[in-house]
Amino acid sequence: MKRRRNERGLDDADASAVRRAARIVGLQITVAFAFVALAVLVAAFAFVLHQIPLDKLFDLHRRHEYTIDIGGIDIISAGLAIGIGAIVLAGTVSLFATRRAVRPLGDALRIQRAFVADASHELRTPLAVLDARLQLLQRGLPTGDPSAPTVAELRRDTKTLIEIVNDLLASAEAGGQDRHEQPVVVNPVAILAVESMRIIAREKSVTITMSQVPPMATLLPAASVHRCLIALLDNALDFAPTGSVVHVALSQTKSTVRISVSDEGPGIIGIDPARIFDRFARSGSAVDGGGTSHAGFGIGLSLVRDTVERAGGTASVVHTSSTGTEIELVIPAAKVP
Repeated sequence: MKRRRNERGLDDADASAVRRAARIVGLQITVAFAFVALAVLVAAFAFVLHQIPLDKLFDLHRRHEYTIDIGGIDIISAGLAIGIGAIVLAGTVSLFATRRAVRPLGDALRIQRAFVADASHELRTPLAVLDARLQLLQRGLPTGDPSAPTVAELRRDTKTLIEIVNDLLASAEAGGQDRHEQPVVVNPVAILAVESMRIIAREKSVTITMSQVPPMATLLPAASVHRCLIALLDNALDFAPTGSVVHVALSQTKSTVRISVSDEGPGIIGIDPARIFDRFARSGSAVDGGGTSHAGFGIGLSLVRDTVERAGGTASVVHTSSTGTEIELVIPAAKVP
């Protein structure tokens, strides 16, 4: 309950910030157009004064019947001057207002990158120590010890986590394309991700299956592929009913590698499917078997989209209905080494 209140507090704070920025931009644009209208009135009044002397214009004892001679060239010239001035003024004010409006977003992105980089730096050492201790434990086990496979899996998971942390750190520091110099074969990375998530799936009585296909490669780092697939599987397991199946499918065209994860849940309800890749997107209705009134998608899917887009790929919802949802990643392909 406390966590939900905190989330609502954050949502309210963000909504207030957005509304405040919108009010500022609206006010600035209103002021800009007010200046345009005032400029037009001043120009019209100046032209009238040029045609009619001021003493005659405000003479209350004379009939206000005067003829103003306006030539076609004068109308065109005045219209062009007013139009160009209005465009320049509106463009200048809009640029200024937009910069002020997006400045908090830039600050937030900078803080987010700094946080990811700092967190990654802080996690690298403890993870390295954990891996070293597991290595010592593995070496000290006698031959045939029944716990040896479990320790080996722990070391493998630790190495994967170290790679993910390094990948996050590189992404935060570089901020550019997320590409690897050497092609990475996707199949074993996908198998590793599926095997890791089967432990969680087993607790929910959900089965994860994966189609076997010929080897395919991409320039996306192995840690990024693993992280993306883990996030998709985690999302699918959150909304998969008990006893259902989550399926991972790999396919390839001449230029792309496609990774899709499908579940048998009731589909995405209460939110535009494309918006589930937004940070902390929330639906207004339950989206799983016994879900909450406001189901959230967290930050995992947003990081998935950011990762594949940096590599020149896309993340999208292929379809969603009462029979299930399928999410697909399309990544540029590379030659299998």
